Amino acid sequence: MDLRKEEHAKETKENKLYVEEIRKIRKISIFIFIIPIVVLNLCLFISINYELLENTIFVVDQIGRSGFSIPYIDGSLSISRSARTYPAYLVFKPGMILTSILLIQYWRVNNILFKKINNTADKKNNFFYLFGVGSAIFLIFHSILLGIDLEINAYKFVRRFILLGFIIFEIIAQTLFVLNIMKVKNKISHLINSRILKLKIILVFVLVVVAFLAAPILNSSEYVHFKHALEWNYFLGVVTFYLLTFMFWKKNLPSVHTP
Repeated sequence: MDLRKEEHAKETKENKLYVEEIRKIRKISIFIFIIPIVVLNLCLFISINYELLENTIFVVDQIGRSGFSIPYIDGSLSISRSARTYPAYLVFKPGMILTSILLIQYWRVNNILFKKINNTADKKNNFFYLFGVGSAIFLIFHSILLGIDLEINAYKFVRRFILLGFIIFEIIAQTLFVLNIMKVKNKISHLINSRILKLKIILVFVLVVVAFLAAPILNSSEYVHFKHALEWNYFLGVVTFYLLTFMFWKKNLPSVHTP
């Protein structure tokens, strides 16, 4: 009986130790999911409903105009085309930069949480933190450069490199994060939803496999519509990881103020 009380007391103490970070992670992760989805689809709405902005100061640039499209299915419109011209970039750039700032905060708080779970106070950071922050920095640069068209091969290469860097670093960060969760799963089993963990594992696996399979196609000048549909759906998959994070940690956590 005393042993059970001791175990319960230990579990309660650990819950209180993690609760502040977990609550922050849940709040941040849902915004990381919502903001990019709203931003991208608002840019899409502007592109295919450009006539609504005629005779206003927000007249849509000719390049950014499109007929009706569901790019997730038909791939007739790229993310770049819908977001890089005026006035869509007024939505896209701040939205993606805000998302990047939230990503940095997300990986920072996760880094703190895992140090607590593993009971390590050293200055060494988890690798998922380094790659996660790296991906956010790439996204910031991509957002700033989008819409700046220079007919310079070196500039075009740098822009592609930055976008590729965001994707690679983000997928590595997500993969390493899931692996770290698996290592401490038994310690935090009472705080997580194991079904959502399985979904996160499946999602990351699919993202990795698709990235490898799509690489040769992306280097090709063919399959344009397929590549456009792929980029919309792939980005959706990447941000869905954060929706699953919101659902992954249990909502009903003990109060940090409980004696």
